[in-house]
Amino acid sequence: MNPKINKKLLKNSLGGVVGNVMEWYDFAVFGFLAPIITLEFFPNDSKLTGLILTYGIFATGYMMRPLGGIFFGYIGDKLGRKKALILSIFMMAIPTVLIGVMPTYDQIGIYAALLLILLRMIQGLSVGGELIGSVSFMVEIASQKQKGFLGSLTLTSAIGGLLLGSTIVTVLGSLLGENVMHSWGWRIPFLLGIFILAIGLWLREGMSESPEFLTKKEETDFHLPTAIIKEKYKILQLSAMISLTTIASYIMFVWMPTYLSDIIKHPLHNALLLNTYAMIVLLFSIPLAGYFSDKIGRVRMMIYATISMLILVYPLFLLLQQGEWYMVLVAQITFALIVGFLQGPMPSLMAEMFPVNIRYTSIGIGYNFSVALLGGTAPIIATWLIKITNNLMAPAFYMMFFALLSLGVLLQQHKTST
Repeated sequence: MNPKINKKLLKNSLGGVVGNVMEWYDFAVFGFLAPIITLEFFPNDSKLTGLILTYGIFATGYMMRPLGGIFFGYIGDKLGRKKALILSIFMMAIPTVLIGVMPTYDQIGIYAALLLILLRMIQGLSVGGELIGSVSFMVEIASQKQKGFLGSLTLTSAIGGLLLGSTIVTVLGSLLGENVMHSWGWRIPFLLGIFILAIGLWLREGMSESPEFLTKKEETDFHLPTAIIKEKYKILQLSAMISLTTIASYIMFVWMPTYLSDIIKHPLHNALLLNTYAMIVLLFSIPLAGYFSDKIGRVRMMIYATISMLILVYPLFLLLQQGEWYMVLVAQITFALIVGFLQGPMPSLMAEMFPVNIRYTSIGIGYNFSVALLGGTAPIIATWLIKITNNLMAPAFYMMFFALLSLGVLLQQHKTST
């Protein structure tokens, strides 16, 4: 292969995925710091009630994602993937930095919570367009034999952002101690987002537009209602198909530190450290699954992973409740492998479901609807289920239900695929 082509592909690939690192670092830090944010913005006699309020704001940001999918989908399908991806970085970075400097409940009362809600809504709008644009762009610049692998790098980079956020929070917690973290140390991870923004903008400005998009743009005009009406059944199918992936991702890697520290009563530092190890495994399992999906098929691989989750989720939750740290680590690593093999084939499968001229919008609506309804609410629902049932296994049953839903849609997709 021509070295110039390799260099161009590398440059475009880095530009296509680097925004996900920043976007998901910024957005996930809120989840990792939820126990501290609860005390700073929602002082309450019941810690569990405070957590529910905190995760309510976490979910509010996700409610904006479908709107973000439509807004950025229009820009991406009409004006190009590159322009949409550059805009999304700005709309994430500004609220992130503001969260790092904003006053708390003790300083301005209820207005602190209202301001936090507004900033999370802006972030949600941005995230609604970032990952979808990255998926569309990466699959479009890949050769037919590499679409699964290059597409998987979008979620790999997103997990990289989650991992970066988890690592920074863990290191700061270890260096500063809980008192300093509660006082002012929690602000540092939000402020650090400005450095990732600078790197992301530099790489993204050097991207070339997707050749596949440029070709199709000359052939057809984009019209938003077309994406919604013509593809409505595929959009619904996509939402149902990824429901398990969505819920499992947010329960296992955003909510899990809170579950282990505040509900199971492991030390917070240990909970964050074990979560970091699990995300390292996830980071490598996603591209591995993307690579194999180019060999054996996207749908088949997701079916195998969904069945594995259905069978193992209950015993793994039992392991999480054991006192020994190594049992928790085994459970989290197993979850990471299963989720990785669910996520790896997903980007290319989503992109291949829709034509290029309405791809950004169609995936944006279907994917973001699922994430807003199920992903953003997963922490609050998992916490609420435990509170009303007084059963630590309640989240496992919740995941099993959506494993059955996803499996049914995937089997139907496997039947109709050629």
